[in-house]
Amino acid sequence: MKDIIIIVIIAVIVGLAAWYVYKAKKSGKKCIGCPEGCSCSARNTGCACSCCEHKES
Repeated sequence: MKDIIIIVIIAVIVGLAAWYVYKAKKSGKKCIGCPEGCSCSARNTGCACSCCEHKES
């Protein structure tokens, strides 16, 4: 019984994460992991998001 509860909890967590990614991609976000949504103010320094590299001018 304990195994079933753990599996259900993990399935709910994975399902919610998948739903979040789906909704974020549907709304047009390019970089879901970046807290600024890939509009980092410091493009060269302080940006941990890999999507900031393509914004260089």
